[in-house]
Amino acid sequence: MTAEPPPFNDSINFRITAAIVASALFMQNVDGTVVATALPSMARDMHTNAVYMSSAITSYLISLSVFIPLSGWVADRFGARRVFMWAIAIFTVSSCLCALTGNVVELVIARLVQGIGGAMMVPVARLLVFRSVRRDQLLSATTWLTMPAMIGPLAGPPLGGVLTDAWSWQSVFWINLPVGIAGLLLTYRYVPAVPGEDAAPPDLRGMLLVGGALTALMIGIETIGRGFVATTVPIASFVVGGSLAWVSVRHCRKSAHPILDLDLLAIPTFNVATLGATLFRAGAGALPFLVPMLLQLGFGLSAATSGTISLASALGSLCMKSLTRFALHWFSVRAILITSTLLFAIMLAVCATLSARWSAAAIFALLLFGGLTRSLNFACIGALAFADVPKAKLSSATSFQGIAQQLPKAIGVAIAAGALQVSMSLANRTNLEHGDFVFAFLTLAVVVALSIPSLAGLPAEAGDGISQPAKRRTAQPDGSFDATLPRKEH
Repeated sequence: MTAEPPPFNDSINFRITAAIVASALFMQNVDGTVVATALPSMARDMHTNAVYMSSAITSYLISLSVFIPLSGWVADRFGARRVFMWAIAIFTVSSCLCALTGNVVELVIARLVQGIGGAMMVPVARLLVFRSVRRDQLLSATTWLTMPAMIGPLAGPPLGGVLTDAWSWQSVFWINLPVGIAGLLLTYRYVPAVPGEDAAPPDLRGMLLVGGALTALMIGIETIGRGFVATTVPIASFVVGGSLAWVSVRHCRKSAHPILDLDLLAIPTFNVATLGATLFRAGAGALPFLVPMLLQLGFGLSAATSGTISLASALGSLCMKSLTRFALHWFSVRAILITSTLLFAIMLAVCATLSARWSAAAIFALLLFGGLTRSLNFACIGALAFADVPKAKLSSATSFQGIAQQLPKAIGVAIAAGALQVSMSLANRTNLEHGDFVFAFLTLAVVVALSIPSLAGLPAEAGDGISQPAKRRTAQPDGSFDATLPRKEH
């Protein structure tokens, strides 16, 4: 007879459970960056152009975008621990399938399945911990949950490079096997089972419509002008995707509980943080895809060296977290967003000048600066999105933002790959050269810069309560300032 797990509120057991959840989240966070470093090696083994490997990233991100909104209902209906274990199992098995694939199509299918596991793993892990901890353990729980998100992107690029050089690209997927098995066993042993409960069914029709639209449109973007499928495939994909998108909008407008609450877009701050920031997120999401390819295929660096240099962007993001509060103390959200977006676009344009003459330290410094500006922008956008959302709409806004954060990354990678393909086609070449990367970086710089008009349309007071710019703080009789600003109520 199996012994019941010890009570969750036991301090030692809490730390064990938090560590188990953090390890699973670390595995998922590392996967987001470890694969990009191995893409050139994958392309060589699969005898295909490295540009086509972009689908290995976009397929995973699309799967995440589609299934994240479903995760909350699944956890409520079937129990958080059970769903978490299934998520780990799906992610682990699909990782092994990725390692066993022999062509791009097989890899894309395996990555789609892996995205389902990842989509369930992260939100359910948070739910599992926060529903079970005592109030005095909330800070500790938050620390355990945020640590993988900070360390994962740092560890991913160099880990992927070292594994690829020392063994093979398959090893970046095989490493998930022991971690996943350990996570399953420890979760079963230490995490208490929480019974499922009746929950309102999700908008399955809306999920299928939105998922179908996104998949069809991304197939069109990934195949247009590539030459490895009939020209009718991308055309048909755009027609089908556009039609499904139109039907999806009509459905979401009429449904009582839609997968995407489009009424939220009537809130100016949410609209800008969701739609207006899409182009910035796209440019930021493409950077981890382009840089390792440029360093390996353009400059001939090893995967390990490429990964070490690439971690600069994640390191910059980590460093900016402590500086964000300072920036918000002195400047408005609108000013920070416009400035950080402009600086990031300039950084991408400077990336177009990268050559073998640049030292590794100089490239590292440039990417570090890019990580700083990107993190500052993301921090403000993330807070702005929920600044004016009524409490009754927070759940819908969270699901909407989950898609809005993941999907632009896929769009950015697709744009970058498309730019590389266009440059090769114009030069009548089939292999990547340095000039192709120049065109791709300049394209991304323009894409990011195009988000500035939307950000500039924000009112000056947008985000009051998030930032406390000195010129709008209220002077007190003793000469001090009241940094507490009124928050809009709905």
